[in-house]
Amino acid sequence: MKLGKVEFCHFLQLIALFLCLSGMSQAELSRSRSKPYFQSGRSRTKRSWVWNQFFVLEEYMGSDPLYVGKLHSDVDKGDGSIKYILSGEGASSIFIIDENTGDIHATKRLDREEQAYYTLRAQALDRLTNKPVEPESEFVIKIQDINDNEPKFLDGPYTAGVPEMSPVGTSVVQVTATDADDPTYGNSARVVYSILQGQPYFSVEPKTGVIKTALPNMDREAKDQYLLVIQAKDMVGQNGGLSGTTSVTVTLTDVNDNPPRFPRRSYQYNVPESLPVASVVARIKAADADIGANAEMEYKIVDGDGLGIFKISVDKDTQEGIITIQKDLDFEAKTSYTLRIEAANKDADPRFLSLGPFSDTTTVKIIVEDVDEPPVFSSPLYPMEVSEATQVGNIIGTVAAHDPDSSNSPVRYSIDRNTDLERYFNIDANSGVITTAKSLDRETNAVHNITVLAMESQNPSQVGRGYVAITILDINDNAPEFAMDYETTVCENAQPGQVIQKISAVDKDEPSNGHQFYFSLTTDATNNHNFSLKDNKDNTASILTRRNGFRRQEQSVYYLPIFIVDSGSPSLSSTNTLTIRVCDCDADGIAQTCNAEAYVLPAGLSTGALMAILACVLTLLVLILLIITMRRRKKEPLIFDEERDIRENIVRYDDEGGGEEDTEAFDMAALRNLNVIRDTKTRRDVTPEIQFLSRPTFKSIPDNVIFREFIWERLKEADVDPCAPPYDSLQTYAFEGNGSVAESLSSLDSISSNSDQNYDYLSDWGPRFKRLADMYGTGQESLYS
Repeated sequence: MKLGKVEFCHFLQLIALFLCLSGMSQAELSRSRSKPYFQSGRSRTKRSWVWNQFFVLEEYMGSDPLYVGKLHSDVDKGDGSIKYILSGEGASSIFIIDENTGDIHATKRLDREEQAYYTLRAQALDRLTNKPVEPESEFVIKIQDINDNEPKFLDGPYTAGVPEMSPVGTSVVQVTATDADDPTYGNSARVVYSILQGQPYFSVEPKTGVIKTALPNMDREAKDQYLLVIQAKDMVGQNGGLSGTTSVTVTLTDVNDNPPRFPRRSYQYNVPESLPVASVVARIKAADADIGANAEMEYKIVDGDGLGIFKISVDKDTQEGIITIQKDLDFEAKTSYTLRIEAANKDADPRFLSLGPFSDTTTVKIIVEDVDEPPVFSSPLYPMEVSEATQVGNIIGTVAAHDPDSSNSPVRYSIDRNTDLERYFNIDANSGVITTAKSLDRETNAVHNITVLAMESQNPSQVGRGYVAITILDINDNAPEFAMDYETTVCENAQPGQVIQKISAVDKDEPSNGHQFYFSLTTDATNNHNFSLKDNKDNTASILTRRNGFRRQEQSVYYLPIFIVDSGSPSLSSTNTLTIRVCDCDADGIAQTCNAEAYVLPAGLSTGALMAILACVLTLLVLILLIITMRRRKKEPLIFDEERDIRENIVRYDDEGGGEEDTEAFDMAALRNLNVIRDTKTRRDVTPEIQFLSRPTFKSIPDNVIFREFIWERLKEADVDPCAPPYDSLQTYAFEGNGSVAESLSSLDSISSNSDQNYDYLSDWGPRFKRLADMYGTGQESLYS
């Protein structure tokens, strides 16, 4: 008869209850084997009650308290004089005891997974005296396990990897489920594993939980990931057992099981012949279904006619083959190239070599396109030599260039003047012959590096460049001279034959065999009695004294002319003068002073005194210059004071002219008739004394040059006037000319006391003319009012 889950649980409870009752019976039957109990004041007696441990089922769901067991002592006569008490874990809260009968009940649902057993203490007391009639004894209530916990995967979900193409039975990963039930009681914690999803690719060991491959040749390129569902079931997998599941994600890792393959059997690329060296011509790639290191490629050119012209390398990022140029292309020489290129895996797996070769080849054809190229020189560098003595117009050398295109256009030559700024050279535009245009000097510039331009006649934009290095050959055109400016001294106590100076020479020329100089005194200096010269034959010479007794008072400086000849062909010479000063020296021959004037000073006058006298003279000169400057500047100011500044009044007329072209509305002759000579000539740039002079008279001049003559006369007066300022000044002249019908409109002379004009009528013109009436009225006092 097959039991259900509920019936099975009830059956287990009945078995547990039976075992508990059997335990109590054993406790009652074992009283005769109990230890004696000693109580003070009494005779020794036997221990009256003993019990074993009690069992109680967990997860009891009934409404009444669950009966656990019964305590009984032979002292208890059933008359109610004995009471039982319970203490320890869960006493009163979980477990209660009937103090009259000793029956123990559990009042709450128990869970073995929370606490597997409880330790309690029981005691029988006299109800009247409340004294123990039995010694306190300890017992254990064990919670009997039932299958109430399903297996759990504490580490799930799982991820794992296995190489593709693995053989059957290859271990992938181990899964583990745990069951909280008691493993020592029944089959509640005995787990078996099974696979619910993932077949037929994988399997699982029922007892260990190890997942293994179940199919051979699983290909990552076909499917790279699988999701498995693993079940763990307790009760050894029997019906009624509890189960739990977890997921396992299995990824197939890549192996090198796919060879590289070119998508096409041939490729073709067009490139211009002007493409520079190291430029990329093409990129090709072989496809490989593998990934990572298993897809790394190696490319090489295995055959073809462009082995030395092209090379191929691999791009580490894209695994492409990059074809680049190694040499210049020339359409006129070769129009196409064919390359056979092989691609292979860098690291092949020997397990899969039986599948075929792990390499592939393809053909690449490169077509060279013609472009209009600039002229090409026959040599990248033309070294030339020319003597610096060569004449202007002499030929130095020739350069040659040609058009590499099939058209073979004529070439014209020129010199890049940025490389020949001084224009030392010329080139024939047609022949490329280089000639000198100026005299050359090796000492100025020993090597001239110039650039020659060659351009096509039909297409001047195509320009080629050639480089010429012209070395200037040396000739002996520079005379030797002293190597430095020598400061030679001779001591007054020098002895005859003493070396006072060692000299050497330099020459700007550079003879091939090196310099060789010859030293001697000039003919005029050969017979001098003071100094002699010795040629040391090593491009140096020594100056020696011929006598002693040099005196600064007699002669402080000697000039010795020295003749120097080089070894050139023809040889050149020069005369250099060596200046020798006579000095006072100490005992070691070190010059102390070479000042000859120190010996001719008056007695008692020291150098400090001379410096003081010189300072006084300079101070006096400065004072004299200051006094002269102050006197010259102490003059009347050139500009009139504000009160004394007499200026012309500006009179406004409302008479409008007819414009620049109107010559009839106004008589221009009145303006041109201004030729007068002023009798009274006063300088306006020097302040005059204020005088009230009568109106000056004017003399008519029949010429229109009056203004020019007037200015020239003023200029002459300024030039000859000793009181004129020594600087440029602006002089204002109030000369108006003559011939005007209205005569002078100036009021400069209106305030003169000799004026016969009466301005009293201005006071009758109203308040607007009151100021003029006050200024020019008859009352003299109104002049300064």
